[in-house]
Amino acid sequence: MPPEPDGRYGLRPVTRADLKLIRQWLTRPHVAAWWGDTETEIGQIGEHIDSISVEPLIVEFKGRPIAYLQSYDPHLEDGHPYADQPFGTLGIDLTIGEPELIGIGHGPAILRQFAEELFEEGAPRVIIDPDPANARAIRAYEKAGFRPIGRRTSQYGDVLLMALDAGGEEEDD
Repeated sequence: MPPEPDGRYGLRPVTRADLKLIRQWLTRPHVAAWWGDTETEIGQIGEHIDSISVEPLIVEFKGRPIAYLQSYDPHLEDGHPYADQPFGTLGIDLTIGEPELIGIGHGPAILRQFAEELFEEGAPRVIIDPDPANARAIRAYEKAGFRPIGRRTSQYGDVLLMALDAGGEEEDD
C-alpha cells in the first residue's frame, strides 16, 4: 500500500482511546526491538497528550491509523541533550505500527510531509535520533532527506542524531 498519489497522510492528535492501539503496536516485534518497556512507554505517551513540549500524533492512511508520530521541542525541557541545536529546532519520532506497511515508502513520505509542515510553521531544523543499529530506520530517514550530524549518548541511550534543515540548508552542527 504505497502512499496516495498526492502523498498526503492524515495527522491527528493522539487521544486516550488511541493508547490501546499504540500499546498493540509497541508489542509487535518490529517495534518492540527499538522501544523500551511497553507500559512505561504507554504511560509517557499518555502524559504527552496534555504536554506543551511534546505533540503526539496518529498518522492515518486512507482513514486507517498506521503510525505513531510525535514532535518535541528540546528547548522546553531542562537539560535536554539536544538543546544545543539551533533555537526553534524540533525533534520527531516515527513508528509505523503495521508490519505490512514497512519498507514500501511510507516512512520517508510521512517524514517529508511532516517536516515540510514544521518548516512552514517556522522550524529551522528537524532532528531525529535512531539507534545506530537500526539500519532500516536510518535508511528511511536518509531517503526523507535527513543527514547524520553525530552520535550521542544520553538518557535515551546511544543514538545517531540526524538533521533536516529548512530549505535544504546545512547549518553548523
